[in-house]
Amino acid sequence: MDNRQRTEELERRTAQAMEGGGKDRIEAQHKKGKLSARERVGLLLDEGSFQELGQLVTHRSTNFGLEKQVFLGDGVVTGYGTIDGRLVYVFSQDFTVLGGSLAEAHAEKICRIMDLAMQNGAPVIGMNDSGGARIQEGVVSLGGYADIFYRNVRSSGVVPQISAILGPCAGGAVYSPALTDFVLMVENTSYMFVTGPNVVKTVTHEEVTAEELGGASTHASKSGVAHFTAPNELEAIRHLRRLISFVPSNCEEEPPAVPYTPGDELRPELDTIMPENPNQPYDIRQVMNAVIDPDSSMEVHADYARNMVIGFARIEGRTVGCVANQPAVLAGVLDIDASIKAARFVRFCDAFNIPLVVFVDVPGFLPGTDQEWRGIIDHGAKLLYAFSEATVPRITIITRKAYGGAYDVMNSKHIGCDMNYAWPTAEIAVMGAKGAAEIIFKGEIAKSADPQAKLQEKEADYKEQFANPYEAAARGYIDEVIRPSETRLKVIHALRMLRNKVEKLPRKKHGNIPL
Repeated sequence: MDNRQRTEELERRTAQAMEGGGKDRIEAQHKKGKLSARERVGLLLDEGSFQELGQLVTHRSTNFGLEKQVFLGDGVVTGYGTIDGRLVYVFSQDFTVLGGSLAEAHAEKICRIMDLAMQNGAPVIGMNDSGGARIQEGVVSLGGYADIFYRNVRSSGVVPQISAILGPCAGGAVYSPALTDFVLMVENTSYMFVTGPNVVKTVTHEEVTAEELGGASTHASKSGVAHFTAPNELEAIRHLRRLISFVPSNCEEEPPAVPYTPGDELRPELDTIMPENPNQPYDIRQVMNAVIDPDSSMEVHADYARNMVIGFARIEGRTVGCVANQPAVLAGVLDIDASIKAARFVRFCDAFNIPLVVFVDVPGFLPGTDQEWRGIIDHGAKLLYAFSEATVPRITIITRKAYGGAYDVMNSKHIGCDMNYAWPTAEIAVMGAKGAAEIIFKGEIAKSADPQAKLQEKEADYKEQFANPYEAAARGYIDEVIRPSETRLKVIHALRMLRNKVEKLPRKKHGNIPL
């Protein structure tokens, strides 16, 4: 074979690898509203930046006729490239090749880029579209999954890991996305579950569709497994690119910044945003949007535990993580789901050097047997642990209520917050005035000729003394009581001051977060 023939052989193999499972199967993908594995990579990465690794890899199995089904690449496209000029590693499973099933060679390719990502300090983005373990290869397939899980855990907190679910993801396959930092799903074309509808029907006799059991809407609103959803794959890939723009490449770097031109940082609209009635709801996102740079918000878990709002944003062009009670939903109360949602986000931000800006309007923890029996004590403690553990710059603004243990948990001075501000409308107390008056003055109210009038009188007294920010400010728990319109300006100055914050922690292997 001469050199020309050798070159032609390379070109033939390259063309074969590019075809995946063939034109007919790719067309079938398109009819389902799905892109091919290579199309996804091409849209995700900067044009011309993709460098493929393992293009000519094949499986080595001869079980159950697999030797007759050999495809170059073995059902996954792997490599590296750039997003907005920044290095990322990517794998994209190819459903047109053996259903995107994972086995030895397929897993080795994914592990290879995960190892490179750790060595070179860059994010890993996985685009999952797989029928699961390749049954014909037996326990080797299970071993391949475990090899990936192990690397997910080793990489956690070192490089950002993002999973896009762009098709089926079932059985053991779901645990790798669950170990990554963020999960994105596409509506109506992707699903995740440990056991599918048929097994569920056999074991529990429940009739349920794949979409109901593990579709994007289910995981975005009920389970909380999905942090983001998109109506189609094009939007999903745009979402991935935007998410990467907020996070650093690794735990040793600062988040990327965008140019920012300073201007008038006062926000007079915040002076009138608070309702006169302290029990009337308002949307905390209006407050957040006035404090952050315009149009810089990227909400996370928007449809899950909506009594808590979390997400990325920018202040002076620099990434921050926002955490806020949402008084427009369940009065902003802390419950199990809200605590878990915020705790995991706080830990991500802390792992990747992203300052935290916290907005507090919380009447307490949600009472009831359901919450207690399901472990609100442990789950609420997760949020307390996450804030207490965080060493990034931390700023808190109390806009209205900060009652009871929820005041402590929501990034108070006592658990290490750097700068604590309060609006004049803030009410920092053990509990609401009515409940406090009923307890403190129980005997006096009972003996009164008009118990209701006496209760109202004592309630007013309690409000006068405690339903304000000034006692907390007098003790130094609040650094400054500020006009709402000054909030953005104060946060800007605090973040500048805290930019070089260093905190030394006790020597230990790791803490034991209440799981």
